[in-house]
Amino acid sequence: MQAETYNYKVVQQFAIMTVIWGIVGMLVGVIIAAQLAFPDLTHGIPWLSYGRLRPLHTNAVIFAFGGSALIGTSYYVVQRTCQTRLFSDKLAAFTFWGWTAIIVLAAITLPLGITTSKEYAELEWPIDLLITIVWVSYAIVFFGTIAKRRVKHIYVANWFYGAFILTIALLHVVNSVEIPVTLTKSYSFYPGAIDAMVQWWYGHNAVGFFLTAGFLGMMYYFVPKQAGRPVYSYRLSVVHFWALISTYMWAGPHHLHYTALPDWTQTMGMVFSLILLAPSWGGMINGIMTLSGAWHKLRTDPILKFLIVSLSFYGMSTFEGPMMSIKTVNALSHYTDWTVGHVHSGALGWVAMVSIGSLYYLIPRLFGRDAMYSTKLVELHFWIATIGVVLYIAAMWIAGVMQGLMWRAVNADGTLTYSFIESVERTYPFYYVRLLGGLLFLTGMLIMAYNTGKTVSDAKAVDDTVPAAA
Repeated sequence: MQAETYNYKVVQQFAIMTVIWGIVGMLVGVIIAAQLAFPDLTHGIPWLSYGRLRPLHTNAVIFAFGGSALIGTSYYVVQRTCQTRLFSDKLAAFTFWGWTAIIVLAAITLPLGITTSKEYAELEWPIDLLITIVWVSYAIVFFGTIAKRRVKHIYVANWFYGAFILTIALLHVVNSVEIPVTLTKSYSFYPGAIDAMVQWWYGHNAVGFFLTAGFLGMMYYFVPKQAGRPVYSYRLSVVHFWALISTYMWAGPHHLHYTALPDWTQTMGMVFSLILLAPSWGGMINGIMTLSGAWHKLRTDPILKFLIVSLSFYGMSTFEGPMMSIKTVNALSHYTDWTVGHVHSGALGWVAMVSIGSLYYLIPRLFGRDAMYSTKLVELHFWIATIGVVLYIAAMWIAGVMQGLMWRAVNADGTLTYSFIESVERTYPFYYVRLLGGLLFLTGMLIMAYNTGKTVSDAKAVDDTVPAAA
């Protein structure tokens, strides 16, 4: 068989931008956390207001940081597991520059208040069209590479990446159907409660497929690679895949308990959320048990620490989510900071840490190094990030439960025991702890940027075309 070569240039670009966007997105997160602790921080400047920076933060962390990590690692994994070069170098390059353009446009329009106001889908219709074009190009490159693979088998990581690509395309197109009024303003095609249901079908599956299925593809490649062990159970990975993708699609209505949504729809969202616990924990166990026979490596390998701790957070988050979808629990947790804690245990503990671990594996190999510039800095990053996540989510859990209990406390005559402002006042100490946790996590990303910069600057000259045997 003739020697095959890989396209590493586009993977290098996405890897570097993942680190940069991570710093940008988390910096904005720290700013809005500081605004909650210090409300006069930005002195009423409109484009620095919480209401405009918050969607900028979510878009930057999910789509800029997370999206770049997913696209970059999927391009690497699909080439390595299919033993063939990307389907089209030019189209792959277009996906990088197109995705970067989308992120820049989001960074301009959201602070200006140009928004659809739909959660995780705030970008206006011209940017939505660009997203569609770039995403279709991405799908062509990914599935085209699989189509021309040199091996018969399609590794399970590619099944997860593929499901993520197809489902996000469907979600984006359906939820973004809108009626343009001007170049910067549109209105949703769907009315009232239907719009809410479509939005949270989209919103929860952005979590389910963008922030779960895609990163599980990452986990199924990089955990076995770094551990030097095969996947614990390949059969379980296949069951995990089909159970997850067939169940996740129907969990969205649990975001709309006690609303105008029909009661049967809310109940259906709750039931499917509870069912989700089984495949989610199956995947978590499969990933962690891949270390069977190699547990000793955790003592000395900080990259494995990132990957295995991320799986622990994945297990914790996918237990907490179904529990919070139960109506009686949701009555306490909804609209409180408990939800914020839950989201960030998944976003920082699972998504960010599995991405960071995968990048620490990937970057030296992309730039011709045997390892990162400093393993000690990777270790330092791990502990700073872990402490930051724990401080953040513990503060939000405690604050959230306290808020829920205060809001529903009533006196003997049926009047509220506490005013809303009293609950806000009691929450302030936890906002300071949350800010500290966010600052620690951001500090970890800055350490990673320094380590990455030194690794890249000291790298050997690596040709874009790397032999398949490499």
